[in-house]
Amino acid sequence: MEVRDYECDIQGIVNNANYLHYIEHTRHQFLLSTGLSFAEMHRRGVDAVVARMNLQYKTPLRCDDVFISRLALRKEGLRYIFSQDIFRASDERFCFRSNVELVCLIDGRLANSDDYDAAFAPYLQ
Repeated sequence: MEVRDYECDIQGIVNNANYLHYIEHTRHQFLLSTGLSFAEMHRRGVDAVVARMNLQYKTPLRCDDVFISRLALRKEGLRYIFSQDIFRASDERFCFRSNVELVCLIDGRLANSDDYDAAFAPYLQ
């Protein structure tokens, strides 16, 4: 992905909140790559929601930087834990790390999702 000028603050670096957009987009693209659609799952009453985040900002991204967003996935109980890192593409400089914990609500109730389990099975550590 590429940093757009409007994502930067007065200091010329990416505003911290935009990293959340980057990692969310990465998770949605990952979900699509497994054959599931976040929107379709919602229409079926299955919502993966963020329960907790741990964020670490390392090296700031700047306007026009191209970056690589990587993720790893594990499951603990009902929680899916995404470890997500962002690197500046030009030099692979480590920019951002997050651990994002998601849980599933099925028709508004905390539950295990067989659909998500099946889609994520090849990637679970």
